[in-house]
Parts: sequence; structure tokens; C-alpha cells
Amino acid sequence: MMKWGIGGGSSGTPADSYYEVRSDCTDDVPKSKFKIKAGKTLSVRKWQAAFSADGCLDIASVLSRIQKGGVHPTVRGEVWEFLLGCFDPRSTFDEREEIRQIRRLQYARWKEDCREMDSHVGSGKVITAPLITEDGRPIKDPLVLLEATSQNTSDSTSTSSKNAIEVDDSATRITDKHIIDWKLTLHQIGLDVLRTDRTMVFYENKENLSKLWDILAVYAWIDKDVGYCQGMSDLCSPMIVLLNDEADAFWCFEKLMRRLRGNFKCTDQSVGVANQLQYLASIIQVLDPKLHDHLETLGGGDYLFAFRMFMVLFRREVSFGDSLYLWEMMWALEYDPDIFFAACEEASSHKSKISKSKLRGVRHFTKRDKDKDNTKNGAEDTEGPVPISVFMVASVLKEKREKLLQEARGLDDLIRILNDVNGNLDAKKACAGALKLHKKYLKKVQAKKPQTVLFNLTG
Repeated sequence: MMKWGIGGGSSGTPADSYYEVRSDCTDDVPKSKFKIKAGKTLSVRKWQAAFSADGCLDIASVLSRIQKGGVHPTVRGEVWEFLLGCFDPRSTFDEREEIRQIRRLQYARWKEDCREMDSHVGSGKVITAPLITEDGRPIKDPLVLLEATSQNTSDSTSTSSKNAIEVDDSATRITDKHIIDWKLTLHQIGLDVLRTDRTMVFYENKENLSKLWDILAVYAWIDKDVGYCQGMSDLCSPMIVLLNDEADAFWCFEKLMRRLRGNFKCTDQSVGVANQLQYLASIIQVLDPKLHDHLETLGGGDYLFAFRMFMVLFRREVSFGDSLYLWEMMWALEYDPDIFFAACEEASSHKSKISKSKLRGVRHFTKRDKDKDNTKNGAEDTEGPVPISVFMVASVLKEKREKLLQEARGLDDLIRILNDVNGNLDAKKACAGALKLHKKYLKKVQAKKPQTVLFNLTG
């Protein structure tokens, strides 16, 4: 179990001190609870020292440091590129630069493709009203095109809403369904962009707003199965803040979406986070059957009240800086190098020195979790381990257990009690609580299994 370093030493620097809030919004944003502490947080010096002369990264030491105290904001963007799998830790400086340039060119090509379909991509404007009808006819009203300036955003929005939509009959009707679907999402992306992290000084710069809109527009085009859904802007925003280059921010977001895109694939029959909700139900049923039965009695046995926490990874429950700490902590705990080893089986013995056995010591959430009994509440086996985010939500329920049991008499009470968490969740304690619940859950589940299965877990 990792040490959290609570108490002793310097009180540390608040995580949000690096992410300036607008003066008129200071009373409206959650306060940071996580502190950046010397000797515990991954510092610039420790990060640079983790590289060999040619650029290979000692990822095991980095993960260990992150698990103790997160990442210093000044190197967070660089570190996230490794945590999200943008780069192989065994690659050299030169190899990574070559990959980076290839990816930047690829993003530029995709963005140009999008610009050819709609000239507002890359124009510095954010679209907040429909550009096209559902049957492919372009809309003529120029007032729907809003330049993303902090001064005219609200005024322009109210002005455009008063004007009736006028179809441009002289323009060529679009017949490609993919293009129509994509163009129909552009104004929704714009509306969400203007609402995302709006309390931050960073987004008073219209260029940053347009970066966010452009990245989401390009992603919606290349991922046609998912497109764009509400919540993606909350996941993408930190990438824009941390990485100066738009293409680099896009690729970090794309890597994150590879993990989370299933959350956004909803149908009339199920929500994208169904597996995680089922896992959560199973975990609570095993660890706290009394609470689980009470939630079922209230009509919350489907655990849909946790939907938002999974969709945007606790962005509403903690401050901006604390959410970044929470994310990197989860990624460090779940970090899986297998994708790199599988792709590089022919790697030289020199690069193979970053062994799996060394990494196992700092990986708390491995594929061994996949084999545990997650079918108790009807959940089917999935393609990977139970995410730590499930145990995070379980720790929130544990913290509110007594209040839920004593005060909740219906779904409205349940939602009200859990809404009290918004802006008040302690990210560090939530991580610690999640790890304790994970350990306790594994013990309970494994105790019920035949001994032969337990041996297979480590094989």
C-alpha cells in the first residue's frame, strides 16, 4: 500500500494555484484540497532525472512517485503523454520527436479535411447555432457564427436566438449522411465549449476556446461511431491547458478517448457506462449488502445516480487542479505496459531491462482484476480490469453511508445527499479510500474462490 504522506513537513502549495480563476468567479469554484509537496510530488528535477542519456524513461520510478504525490503542474503535460500511452517509455528523444512530427502532420491533414467541409474549422470562431438542417440544407443566417470572445459571447448568443433560421436555397444541398451528422454536432460542441471551465482565466483567451472547439470537431469527424457527446469537452479541456501545441493536445485527448469512448456509446436499451454501473453494484453488494439493499429499496439499485461521475471522471466533484491530480493518480495505478511489450517482442536486451516484474510492484490495478467474480449482480465479464474509478465512486458511497441509510427515503433524497459531494470531494482521500476498498473486495471475492483459480490469477 502506498504512503500518502499526510501530515509532517511543509503544508505544500494548493494544486489550483497554477490554474488562475477569474476574479468574479472565485466564490463559485470548488477549493483545492490537494497540496503539491516537495519530496512527494513528481518534481521537474525528478522527472528529468528519470531519463537516460538517450531519452529512455524509467517509468517504474515515475509511477511510484506519482502514486505518492501526483505530478508538478510545470511538467504535467509531458508526463501525461506517457501515462496516456502517446509514447513508449523505452523510446529515445529522437524517436519521440519523429513520432510527434508525424502525428502533428496527421492532425493537420484531418483538420484540413474538416475545414474543406466547413470553413469555420480553424477560423478562430466557435459555432453555437445550427449550420445545416437534418436533410442537408445549409442555413443562411450569419448571426449563428459567433466569434469566441469573452466580451461578445453572451450578447451574440441572445441576438442569434431571436432570429429565425433561414435556409440558403442557393447553396448546394449535402447528401452525405456522415457529413450531415458531423455538421449537426458543431453547434452543440460550441455550446459546450463556451460552458466548459468558463471560470478559468485561460479561457478568456479566444484562441484557447477555438482550440478546444477545433479539436472536438476534428475528433467528432474521425470517430464516426461515437462522434461528439456532451461531457467530452470536460475531458478535452485539461489537454488544451497543459499542452501548448494543439496537435499534441489532440493526441492526448484521442488516447484518453480510447479508454473512455465506450462510455459515450449509448442506446435506447443501455448506457455506455453500464458495465461500470454493474461493477459498482457488485462491489457494494459484496462490501456493504445493507447499503446495497437500501439503495435498491429507494429505486437506485441500477446505480444510475453515479452516471456523471463516470462520464466526466469527477470533474464536477473536485476543483480543476484536484481533478488533474485524481486523473493522473488513476492512470498511474492502472498503467499497463503490456501494449508496449506486445508491440516490441523483438526489442533488444538493452531496452528489455525495463521489466514487467519491476512494474508489477507499482501497478495496483492489473489484468488480474479481470478474473474476479464480477457477475454477482448480473455484470458480464468485460475486456479489461475493473477501473479504479469504480472504487472511487464506491468510496464516495462509503463516506456518505450513514447519511444515506438514515436520511434517504427516496431517489430525490439519494441524489440530494450525493450532490453535497460536488466541489467537496477530497481527491487524495478518495484515492486512498478506493485502494482500501479494492484490497478488501479482492480478499472477500478470492476467499470464495477455489484455490486453483487463485493460482491462475498470478500466472
